Amino acid sequence: MKGRKPPLAAYPKELKTLGDRIRKRRLDLGLRQRNLAEIVEANVNTVTNWELGRSEPALRFLPAIIRFLGFQPACGAKGAPPLSERLRVYRRLQGLSQRRLAALLGVDPATIGRCGRRDGVRPPCAPSARGVRWG
Repeated sequence: MKGRKPPLAAYPKELKTLGDRIRKRRLDLGLRQRNLAEIVEANVNTVTNWELGRSEPALRFLPAIIRFLGFQPACGAKGAPPLSERLRVYRRLQGLSQRRLAALLGVDPATIGRCGRRDGVRPPCAPSARGVRWG
């Protein structure tokens, strides 16, 4: 008899959270949580908490997670994302805090905070975002 092997019970049925995407990729690669913890330089319990949706990865882990996944999960929207989303993605890819990004751009940290608001109210002026490379 030939047929497809059923997916593991631990395999996520839907990819709703970043933890679901991490678990799916890990299982697809046949890795244990211990292996992933070594890859992203985190504790095994931390990886477990991400996968179970108990917590979200801290900023310092995001660059390694993005490399592990092979894509930036927040960039799935159609069309060009708003500036606030592009800044958030850039910060995550680089592992930067709002304060550090503000220092790199030569703007006040409050400017980065305002433009990072999810409601898109009061985006920064163009010169504030000039130093950010999107691609």
